Amino acid sequence: MKNRLTRSLLTSLAVASLASACAPLPNAARPVAALAPTPEQAPEDPGVVTAADPRAAAAGAEMLRLGGSATDAAIAMMLALTVVEPQSSGIGGGGFLVTADEAGKVESFDGREMAPSAATPDWFKVDGKVLSHSDAVPGGRSVGVPGNLRLAAMAHARNGKLPWRVLFGPAIKLAGDGFAITPRLNNTLGFASDIAGLDPAGRALFFGPDGNPLPVGTVVRNPELAATFEKIAALGADSFYLGDNAKAIAAKVGTAPRNPAPMSTADLAAYKARPRDPICARYRVYRVCTMGPPSAGGVTVLQTLGELERFDLKAMGPASPKAWHLIAEAERLAFADRDTWLADPDFVPVPTAGLIDPAYFAARSALISETAAINNAAPGKPAGASDRFAMAAPVDEHGTTHFAAVDRWGNAASYTATVESAFGSGLMVGGYFLNNELTDFNLDPDRDGKPTANRVEAGKRPRSSMSPVVIYGPDGHLRLIAGAAGGYTIPPQVIRVIIGTLDWNLSARDAISQGIVMPAPGGVLAVEAGTPLAAMVPALQTLGHAKVVAVPMRLKANAIEWVPGADGKNHWVGAADPRSEGAAASP
Repeated sequence: MKNRLTRSLLTSLAVASLASACAPLPNAARPVAALAPTPEQAPEDPGVVTAADPRAAAAGAEMLRLGGSATDAAIAMMLALTVVEPQSSGIGGGGFLVTADEAGKVESFDGREMAPSAATPDWFKVDGKVLSHSDAVPGGRSVGVPGNLRLAAMAHARNGKLPWRVLFGPAIKLAGDGFAITPRLNNTLGFASDIAGLDPAGRALFFGPDGNPLPVGTVVRNPELAATFEKIAALGADSFYLGDNAKAIAAKVGTAPRNPAPMSTADLAAYKARPRDPICARYRVYRVCTMGPPSAGGVTVLQTLGELERFDLKAMGPASPKAWHLIAEAERLAFADRDTWLADPDFVPVPTAGLIDPAYFAARSALISETAAINNAAPGKPAGASDRFAMAAPVDEHGTTHFAAVDRWGNAASYTATVESAFGSGLMVGGYFLNNELTDFNLDPDRDGKPTANRVEAGKRPRSSMSPVVIYGPDGHLRLIAGAAGGYTIPPQVIRVIIGTLDWNLSARDAISQGIVMPAPGGVLAVEAGTPLAAMVPALQTLGHAKVVAVPMRLKANAIEWVPGADGKNHWVGAADPRSEGAAASP
C-alpha cells in the first residue's frame, strides 16, 4: 500500500504542480467614471496584483486603476482565470479568500465546494469496491456544488468598491474576443486530453479536427462563457445557483458519460459561502494569518512554522541541507496531523485550537532532531482531539491557482481557487468546466474499523491543501501576502516563501524561485529535480532520510511584499513563479 501511495504522490508531484436574481445590486447605479481617482486622490502607492497568467493580472490591475479594492481586483482575476486558465480554476470550482487591512483586521471566506444531498460515505464505492482516484475523477460523481461565485458575492458585499458588473468586464472581453493558448495550457491539454476532451464542448473549444490540442498561439473564443458572464454580471450570483444554469449543472452531472450521479437544483440553491474565523499564530516577530478548516493547508503552514521557530534557520541559510531537513521534518509531523484530524468543522470536531497552540508546537518540535530523520511520523494528540477518527491515506491533489492584490488603501486579498485536477471533472456547462472536488474526500471512508474525518457526507466540504496567507510585520504593517497551487505541494511551497523572505532575507520572487524539499508518504523525501537542491540528495541521506528522490515538480506560487524602494520609501512589489506564466501588474 505504501509503495502505491508513494508512486501516486510522486506522480502528482511530477504532474501537479444576494437577494433574488432580479434585485438591483447595491452599488449598480454608480457610474464607473466616478470611481476613477482624481489627481488629488492619487495614492502614493497604487497597489499591485499578481496572478498565474498576465491577462488575469491585467484584469486585476484594471480594477485597481478604476478605484477598486483589493477584493474587487481578486474577483476580477478569478473571473479572468476562468477563461485563460481553465485547467486550474474558475466559476465551476471553489476557493478560499483571506482579506486583511492596515489596522490588522483579517477576514476569511469559505467558498469550498459541497457534496450534494444524495452523497453518502460510500459515494466512491462501486460493487463494494472503492474506485481508484483516476477512475473517480471523470464525470459526475466527482462534482461538488461550485462555491466561487457565492464567495465572490459575499466578499464583494463586505469589501467591494466597484459595481459588481464592472468586475466582469475583462473576463467578458477575453471570452468574447478570444485569448491565445499558452504553452502551459497546451501542455496540460496534452497530458489531460482524456479529461479536457471528455465533454463535446471541451473538444470543440480546445482540440482540432485531428483530435490533437490546438497549437500554442491559437486564439480561442468562448462565446458561451461570455454569455454566462454577461448574465451573472447583470443579475448577480443568484443567476448561477438558480434557474437555467442550475438546471444545466444538475442535468450535466446526472447524465455524465462517466460516473453519472444525482445532483439536484435544490443542492445548488442551498449553497452558501461561509465567513470563517481566520487562524493566526506568531512566527518569530511576525503574525501569520490564514484560512482555517476545511482548509488543512493553513493549519499545516502554522504548525510547521511553529515547530521550526526554535531553530536558527537564518544562520543556516538556504544552501544548508540541515535547514531543508528541519523544514521537511516539521512538515512531516504536520502532515500526519492533517491526515488524521482535519476536515469540515461543520461535520466533525476539528481540534483547530489544540493544533495551533504554542505548547503543542513545542511538544511536536521536540520530536525533531538536527541529525536524524523521523521518516514515518505519527499524528499527535492535540487538545480537543477525538479518538473516533482514524488516520487516512493522503489524498491525490493536483491543480489550483493563487492570486493576490493590494489596493491603494493598503487592503490585501489572498485568494486560492481550484477545480481540483486539470480541467476538473471534464464536464462543461455554460462554457466553463465543473470541478472534481469531491475526490478531495477520502475515497475509502474508513480505516482499521474507524471512520476517517474527511469521509464523504451530504452537504460536507472536502478538506483542502489551499493555504492563502497574510503576514504582518513587528510594526503592525502587512509584510507579505502569499499562496500557491499544486495540491499536496501547496503548504510546502507557501512555507518556503515565508522562510525565504522572513528568515533568509530573499525577495519574494527569489524565495518563490528556490527549489523545494518536502516529505512524501512512505518515508520518502522529494527534492525538486533540476534545481540546486538536487545536489543535496547525498547530504539528506546522511541525515537519515532513507528514500530521497529527485523528481520534477509543476509548482506555481504568487506573492506580494512590502519592501524598501530605490526612493527610500516602502512599496508593494508583486512576484510570480518563474516556472509558471504568472505575472505581477500595477495599475
